[in-house]
Order: sequence, then C-alpha cells, then structure tokens
Amino acid sequence: MTNALLPEGFRDRLPPFADAAARLEQAVLGAAYAHGYERADPALAEFEAGLASRLKSARAQDVVRFVDPVSQATLAIRPDMTAQIGRIAATRMGHHPRPVRLSYAGPVLKLRASQLSPERELRQMGCELIGLDTVVAAREIVDVAVAALEAAGVRGISIDFTLPDLVATLAAGPLPVDASLIGELSDRLDAKDAGGVAEIAPAYLPLIEAAGPFEPAHDRLCAFDVGGALRSRLDGLWAIASGLKGRVALTLDPTERHGFEYQTWLGFSIFAEGVRGEIGRGGSYTIVHEGGAEEAAVGFSLYADAIVAAGLGDIDRRRLFVPLGTDPAISAAMRAKGWVTVAALEAGDTPEAQLCTHLLVEGEARAL
Repeated sequence: MTNALLPEGFRDRLPPFADAAARLEQAVLGAAYAHGYERADPALAEFEAGLASRLKSARAQDVVRFVDPVSQATLAIRPDMTAQIGRIAATRMGHHPRPVRLSYAGPVLKLRASQLSPERELRQMGCELIGLDTVVAAREIVDVAVAALEAAGVRGISIDFTLPDLVATLAAGPLPVDASLIGELSDRLDAKDAGGVAEIAPAYLPLIEAAGPFEPAHDRLCAFDVGGALRSRLDGLWAIASGLKGRVALTLDPTERHGFEYQTWLGFSIFAEGVRGEIGRGGSYTIVHEGGAEEAAVGFSLYADAIVAAGLGDIDRRRLFVPLGTDPAISAAMRAKGWVTVAALEAGDTPEAQLCTHLLVEGEARAL
C-alpha cells in the first residue's frame, strides 16, 4: 500500500528504540541541567528570512521552505536548533546576564541528505553557552558533553579537535596566501591532498602530517608554529584536553573543515565506539544581534538516532507480566521498585505475547 510508505529520508521510530531515544534524551538534558543549563524549546518553524540570516554557510541550503496560509509569508522548518537558540539569546533573553546557559532537544528537518547519511529527519539535543568563548567556557562545554553521554550510558567516547580558523590565521600572518586562494587551500588541506596543497602553498604541507593522537599532534603543531600565531589556540586546546585525559580518547586534526564552516577558533567532533560516523559536534561561534553586533558563544549538539541505532542507548526491555486479577497495589509496589508492569487484560493473555521478561508470582518477579 503506497499510503503506508514514508518519503525518502523519513522513518518511524518503533519500540524499544523510541523509548531508548527518549531515555537517552532525558539523561543528556538531566546532566546538562545539573551543570546549570536550562531548557529552551524553540518553535519548529519560523520566518524564512530570519532563520536563513542566522544559518551561516551551507546550512541555509538545508532549509525546507513553505508558504504560511495565514501570513502568506515564506516559513522555514529548522535544519538545526543552534541558530534558534542564538536568536532566543539575542532577543527574548537579550537582557539576561551573561553568560546564558541553555539546553534544547527536538526534531530537525533537512531538505536533502547524503548517501552515507540518508536521514533527513533527526532529533537534535545539546547545550549552548552564550556570552563567552574563553578556554574556561570551552572546557566546560566539552566536559558537559562528555558528562551527558556518560550519564546516558554511552561508552568508548572519543573527541577529535580542530582549529576552524587555522588557515585564515596563518594566511593573515606568518604564512601569507592570496585571499582568493584561502578557500581552495582549506579544502585541499581538509581532503589531505598533499599535491594540491603543494601547488598553492607548500609551506602548509606540515599541517597534513599534524593530524593524529592528541599529544603528538599538538607537539607537531607547536613545532610548526614558528611565529607564534597559533600559541593562544594551542595553549587553549591543551588546557581543554587536560581535563579529559583518562576519560575519553583524544585526537587532533587541525585542518578538518567539514561541518565547521561557521565555527571560530575551536571545533570538535564526538565519536563513540561501535557508531559509524560522529554522534555530535561542537565548537565556538558567534551570534548576531539586531544592528549587526556579534556575541561570542560555544556549544555542542548530539544526535540520538545514531547512538541508539548502534545499541549504545538503554534498550533493555525489563517488563514484568502481571496476571489477570492481581491486586493493583502489588503492581504499584513493583513499579515503585523500578519495574515496568504489563497487566493481563484477558484470561488468554501471556507474558510472551506481551514481550515480558519476568512473571509476577506471589509478589515476586521471576525471570522467564
């Protein structure tokens, strides 16, 4: 039946995976709240002109647009929630003392997707710290991201750091490059195209070899930074990474650009063992106020679907079958102990039919 099909890039989330995603989201937001990040819930759609002005670079191309039958204006469904949090901080919470700590979770929709990641509808969650992008602020954001994933039961976490403005900083200082070539040079470095880099600016070739495990990669970058243009960034990276040693695996790829088109001095990707591709991303950026004034910010976003699909979320179905006629007070007592109770509603009901793992017998749970 064609009316049972879904558009390309969309899918239904069924139990137990939908429940696992909800628990994951609850754990992440709970950990964020414990660190002072209060939840904001932006509108699913807003005026296209306003949203597009805050979606920098290629993200504006991901917007699904439609005409509002009420206002006759063009609206846009968000492809990313970070820009909306920036709008809220700049307008509705513009009077709030800085920094502002906000968390969020909700669906996002992309106009198109890649073959490797065909999903167009995703659930995004994360935190934004607005008003600062100092090393201390960035260290807090990275720590909250790791703590949130740990609270959700995700293990085997690794973080890959990058310096999004690295080429621009060097090109404007010790290693000059024609402004018209900076974009192409950045692309070649991102692709690890040594031949292409050599054609444009051979002095940048050592940056390709600088990627790898964090400490040796950091050392190679320090040796490369002869003029000291990167000193503050490298010192900041070291301070951020030092608080994570022993908790997560750390790598550094200084020229990684994909997905970091609007970040400033810091970017990071989050990975987990057993998950194809990244499960989150973050970094420093700016939000724009009325009149064009920019304000520093730093944050991260996570995507629940990839985590749950890899089996890293809690999908344990610990369900207790309650026979027909059982005293409701007994069921309530079992729920108070943390059990999920599934009551029989007719005589022929069975634990197997209700996908239960345990059976209530004389007030106790017995494994099936």
